[in-house]
Amino acid sequence: VQLVESGGGLVQLGGSLRLSCAASGFTFSSYAMTWYRQAPGKEREWVATINRVGGSTNYADSVKGRFTISRDNAKNTVYLQMNSLKPEDTAVYYCKTVGVPAYWGQGTQVTVSS
Repeated sequence: VQLVESGGGLVQLGGSLRLSCAASGFTFSSYAMTWYRQAPGKEREWVATINRVGGSTNYADSVKGRFTISRDNAKNTVYLQMNSLKPEDTAVYYCKTVGVPAYWGQGTQVTVSS
């Protein structure tokens, strides 16, 4: 089982990034997927969730209206489009399966400079 995030990097205030999480080793379409993030010195926090077919999404208030979670089950990939980025979005972003067992990726760093 593997979840591999990519797409992180350094971006200026107001910029955009698209994160990807490629899944392998399990039946991707059987799992809802979620993104979490962890900023330095802070606890890991939930960002967004998408159901198994992509028809239902939920977002943390801090990212609502700026981030969009989506998935492509044919490509076994979940995405996080991040727009209007702020310095407080700086964190390591992780994808995770919803349910048991829970699989986590290794994370990708997002840094937003002001």
